[in-house]
Amino acid sequence: MTAQVTVYTTPICPYCSNAKQLLKSKGIEYQEIGMHDMSSDERMALMQKTNNYRTVPQIFVGDTFVGGFDELNKLNQQGKLDELLNA
Repeated sequence: MTAQVTVYTTPICPYCSNAKQLLKSKGIEYQEIGMHDMSSDERMALMQKTNNYRTVPQIFVGDTFVGGFDELNKLNQQGKLDELLNA
């Protein structure tokens, strides 16, 4: 079973677009959540889950915080993204 992927984004974010494009190219379904659609309490809870990570996208595979696009792309290039998705 493939883990749920969640991508927190903002409008007009090239790294967000790149992350979504990478996931789509691999046929990975994901849930996109707009940072501007979140309440301040939800943003604070997210910051706690990401150890105060402040840039977007913020990508989770299941409950595991991956990081942003660069980290997602690196995992993919190393062949570790598929492992994480199927763990």
